[in-house]
Amino acid sequence: MVTRLNRFFTQLTDHQDGGKLLLRLMVAGLMLFHGIAKAQNGVGWIGDSLVSMGFPYFIAYGAYIGEIIAPVLIILGILTRPAALVMAVNMIVAILMVGASSKFFTLTKVGAWGLETEVFFIVGALIIMLLGSGKYSVVSADYR
Repeated sequence: MVTRLNRFFTQLTDHQDGGKLLLRLMVAGLMLFHGIAKAQNGVGWIGDSLVSMGFPYFIAYGAYIGEIIAPVLIILGILTRPAALVMAVNMIVAILMVGASSKFFTLTKVGAWGLETEVFFIVGALIIMLLGSGKYSVVSADYR
């Protein structure tokens, strides 16, 4: 009975490419909200923070690459693996820039880990990088 139930459930849910698409849409789609906010409000505060740390201001525009361009590429399934790596690196830089590493051993008021959102994006992007886009993409397999 258990074997038949497991086999039936596996037949219903064995859609790896659909799972990859859902993962891409979720992780990159949520990151895109952060990018849209930066597009609307600018990256001035990021540039100011970078300058105070001794880096050139223009590096702030990298946030657009990591939070708009890379997520759009991931959603569309274009150059998915490199775009996912860019998104992960962007989040690591963001953590280091804003001093979020101090939240490493903290919990929020509701018991969530202090870096939960940031790590969600990093790990999600790394999983996308490892899995690739799957067959659901707007381009041929050569450009996924």
